[in-house]
Amino acid sequence: MEIQEQLKQAIQQAISALFDTTVDDVALQPTKKEFEGLYTFVTFPLTKALRKSPIEIGQAIGTYLLENTSVVSRFNVVQGFLNLSIADAVWISVLNDIAGTPDFGQLPAKGQSVMVEFSSPNTNKPLHLGHLRNNFLGDAVSRILKASGYDVVKTCIVNDRGIHICKSMRAYQLFSADASGHRETPESSGIKGDHLIGKYYVLFDKAYKAQIDELVAQGMPKEEAEKKAPLMLEVQEMLRKWEQGDPETVALWRQLNEWVYAGFDQTYQKIGVSFDKTYYESNTYVLGKEVVEEGLQKGVFYRKDDSSVWINLTEEGLDQKLVLRSDGTSVYMTQDLGTTDLKYEDFHNDRQIWVVGNEQDYHFAVLFAILRRLGRPYANGLYHLSYGMVDLPSGKMKSREGTVVDADDLIQEMYDTAEQRTRDLGKIEDFDSTEAQRLYHMLGMGALKYFLLKVDPKKRMLFNPEESVDFQGNTGPFIQYTHARIRSVLRKAEQTGLKPAGNVATVDLHPTEQQLVYLLSQFPQRIAEAANDYAPSYLGQYAYELAKAYNQFYAEVSILSEPDPVKTQLRVTVSAMVAETIRKAMQLLGIDVPEKM
Repeated sequence: MEIQEQLKQAIQQAISALFDTTVDDVALQPTKKEFEGLYTFVTFPLTKALRKSPIEIGQAIGTYLLENTSVVSRFNVVQGFLNLSIADAVWISVLNDIAGTPDFGQLPAKGQSVMVEFSSPNTNKPLHLGHLRNNFLGDAVSRILKASGYDVVKTCIVNDRGIHICKSMRAYQLFSADASGHRETPESSGIKGDHLIGKYYVLFDKAYKAQIDELVAQGMPKEEAEKKAPLMLEVQEMLRKWEQGDPETVALWRQLNEWVYAGFDQTYQKIGVSFDKTYYESNTYVLGKEVVEEGLQKGVFYRKDDSSVWINLTEEGLDQKLVLRSDGTSVYMTQDLGTTDLKYEDFHNDRQIWVVGNEQDYHFAVLFAILRRLGRPYANGLYHLSYGMVDLPSGKMKSREGTVVDADDLIQEMYDTAEQRTRDLGKIEDFDSTEAQRLYHMLGMGALKYFLLKVDPKKRMLFNPEESVDFQGNTGPFIQYTHARIRSVLRKAEQTGLKPAGNVATVDLHPTEQQLVYLLSQFPQRIAEAANDYAPSYLGQYAYELAKAYNQFYAEVSILSEPDPVKTQLRVTVSAMVAETIRKAMQLLGIDVPEKM
């Protein structure tokens, strides 16, 4: 039984025995740091019924607990607050339970499935810093939900069609050939495929803006010039050809996309992200038309005089929303209606989660409202995990202007920074070249992921690469270094014949040992809370608290030179459990931890 539950039952027994009354719900709260104790019971609410002062009630209950239970070792009363310290024997029992549970932290199966859709890249540019926050959030939430007992399916939808894709295609047609007519390829240029196509997206924007400026100089209003610029008319024609299946246009589209996918795969491998199924907009964008027809028949949608199809969502506090253009072509909402149906047909998940930036909040509110109106059986299990944008000290990013922070470049920068910091601190003694490179990647990715995940997803954030790789403070490398430190202690212990025990004898505990066992006991609860709120930041904070508490323990007590062998055995066991729990907590964030540094 959890310590809190033991305490609650003991307090209920005390109130019944002392005051001949019952209390159905005993609420405990953490003791304030300035007072001794772990849990606090507030006695003020009992004063009226018991006709005694809060201090009298606290003293009586505290004394009863000391004399009649084995849970409490000490107590103090501050006004109406009964602060309770937990007996060492209870902590030892908790530690033995943890040590004897190999899958500690894995919650029981819930018999429910969840789909998490994330990443959602466009095939006209490489992944950037914003995509990294998206990928790390989606991957971490998937891992946390799985640890919380759900069956999890990870999906990605690739935006591989549309006017923005045609922009890169048209620019490639116009600008990729050299003097001899040979077109640039990833192989000929030595440029990764997604970077190569992103280059042409930027070239298109520059050429398009030049045409707009020229038309404006000739006296055309800017808004009209944006529509009538030759390049815009050309990409619109290209999109029509693609939708009609023109062989030459489709062949170019396939070739450029293949290069981009190969580039994406390399990036996904670097960041340790994978998907169970990938959907492509080119295969799903027409699916929603059947849903629109169904909605018209049900009276959910209505058709305007120009033949466009709409829905009125003012009752839901939203607006009127277009779901099919007057020429019969799809909008994003049409596609999402069809794709959501398709995903449910494929997997029949109890819940579907979309990890998408907060600029799409309204879109998802509308999508979910429409699906409820249509009576979809899955409609109440839909959730938009909205997150804030990522800024850099240099400002906001814009893809078409080529000012984004490219994911691959940032990953390399993190690797280089981790290497420099590690060398400066002299933490790679006895490492061969392969081990050192693996460590730099582990530290660089750990710094990057942790920095982006430790913040509440809803908050807009400023990413500082230098700060993220610091070995001190609330950073990934600090936690990773703490794990390596503990593993070093355990290796030294093993050399003396000491291994973690599955059953530790009762012994007096140092306050730092009590704190560590308490934090260890919180791990399953923290996983459940992170899963309920879709908040990886909870586990980031937990891993940091645990690492910080271990470093305090390491500084205040002796481990291997402790003369009492029972205490040494306890401390080795605690160390092993802390290392394993840090590893598991960081793994749920998609972060590896080193065995040595």
